[in-house]
Amino acid sequence: QLSLQERLRLKEEKKKQAALLKALETPEEKRARRLAKKEAKERKKREKMGWGEEYMGYTNTDNPFGDNNLLGTFIWSKALEKKGISHLDEKDLKERNKRIQEDNRLELQKVKQLRLEREREKAMREQELEMLQREKEAEHFKTWEEQEDNFHLQQAKLRSKIRIRDGRAKPIDLLAKYISAEDDDLAVEMHEPYTFLNGLTVSDMEDLVEDIQVYMELEQGKNVDFWRDMTIITEDEIAKLRKLEASGKGGPGERRDGVNASVSSDVQSVFKGKTYNQLQALYQGIESKIRAGGPNLDIGYWESLLQQLKAYMARARLRERHQDVLRQKLYKLKQEQGVESEPLFPIIKREPVSPSDRLDPEESLEAQPGPSSEPEAEQDTEAKGETEGEAVLMEEDLIQQSLDDYDAGKYSPRLLGPNELPFDAHVLEADEDTHRLLLLRQQLQVTGDASESTDDIFFRKAKEGMGADEAQFSVEMPLTGKAYLWADKYRPRKPRFFNRVHTGFEWNKYNQTHYDFDNPPPKIVQGYKFNIFYPDLIDKRSTPEYFLEACQDNKDFAILRFHAGPPYEDIAFKIVNREWEYSHRHGFRCQFANGIFQLWFHFKRYRYRR
Repeated sequence: QLSLQERLRLKEEKKKQAALLKALETPEEKRARRLAKKEAKERKKREKMGWGEEYMGYTNTDNPFGDNNLLGTFIWSKALEKKGISHLDEKDLKERNKRIQEDNRLELQKVKQLRLEREREKAMREQELEMLQREKEAEHFKTWEEQEDNFHLQQAKLRSKIRIRDGRAKPIDLLAKYISAEDDDLAVEMHEPYTFLNGLTVSDMEDLVEDIQVYMELEQGKNVDFWRDMTIITEDEIAKLRKLEASGKGGPGERRDGVNASVSSDVQSVFKGKTYNQLQALYQGIESKIRAGGPNLDIGYWESLLQQLKAYMARARLRERHQDVLRQKLYKLKQEQGVESEPLFPIIKREPVSPSDRLDPEESLEAQPGPSSEPEAEQDTEAKGETEGEAVLMEEDLIQQSLDDYDAGKYSPRLLGPNELPFDAHVLEADEDTHRLLLLRQQLQVTGDASESTDDIFFRKAKEGMGADEAQFSVEMPLTGKAYLWADKYRPRKPRFFNRVHTGFEWNKYNQTHYDFDNPPPKIVQGYKFNIFYPDLIDKRSTPEYFLEACQDNKDFAILRFHAGPPYEDIAFKIVNREWEYSHRHGFRCQFANGIFQLWFHFKRYRYRR
């Protein structure tokens, strides 16, 4: 980089050289220099005016147009006169044209800037649409993954059912059946789930652990506590079997595993029969003892004790869960049968015992000296407050209690009064039921087929052609103050019915503008299909009728009432109040055949016309 003095000096030298060349040049060189300067100026002017490269070499004397004023500025005299500026001289016109060109240039820049903004906004919209499409695809893929996992889970359950039915069930099949029976109101499993491990080999249990992992992945967090407890118990059983195999072969089986064989039975007697809360208190006490440490503390013994305690805690959790499930299902069964009894599976409170009888054999066993009784002694005061006086009901106690309830007659249904019946209950007299049973027996003797009754045939005919956009409609309107003259001769009863409501989307101009197929508009009622059963009409020649009455509390709805005659009462339904389409081409049907009165109709659809 040159300094300021050097640049000024070079500039002065260039000026002196140019002045020297001008002084020494001939008149011809001077004329050529001025013409070249003028042509360069004209070229620059033409480029600024937007002339192309092919027109750059044209002059007034050399151009294909024969125009001697080609390089001069064209002056439109008529336009200037019309605008009233013909009096301006050439200099003012040039200034005016320059201003106009500058304004045009600025306007072009604005238009170009707006076009760039539009392109940028379009690119951003396309990017947003692409991101939304990606999110939709990701959500669809997630849904597809969930459906695939659900499909694999259902297939695994189906394979389990097939193996159970064929008598070749695996342990995982029995566990899956047990856990699925918890969601079923009628299925009851009387045995605890860990009893399915009895008699299994090490290889069977290893396969069971792998199958449990598969179920945990497929169920995606459902029943995770159950499967985790079963995994802990299975791994504990595998460790016990391997220990037995190793001890049978000799050598490695003689190594010390933390708990001596002489006190192992005492440890098991301490853990056995305890509730989950008691075992948890023991677990926390052992952990605190290990963390506290000490010079004479046998870490291996206490850690092995913790490992065994985990399995006992898992068994206690499963046992309590099993009793809760049995309690809930038996309570539901008693509710359905209307049996009012004592609380199911009560916690048995022991009577206060005298000081002489306070020490029983179990407590004496727990009070024996030895390593196995130390955690129990340490945590006895902590667990005493919440578990003192409680006893866990085992499976035999539950069965015996159920048998006692059955012998006492508590499973018999309770007699209901007329006021306790539901509104839509169909009451049958004993004579009518006997007569109907005799007719069914005669039909069975004649045809030999008892697969379908009359009601089943009626309902099957009413359900024919039921599509996915139709749903069952059974909201009945009560009719009060209705008296029948034939009520003293025939017992009035409600007819049976199977109604359908047809719903769908209405793609009018508004919904087409504001909704699409991914985000559809709300469904509206488009029609009804009423099927009323009158199989026992006294007058077979009388055709049932329907009456459309206005709804007093809401004008948007109407009351559709059906009248047939003895022995059937009138029945009414609340429907949408819109104009019906009575054309048979649009699905209207009003007929009475084979004891079924059918009234099918759709509402009129009003289309917009200009």
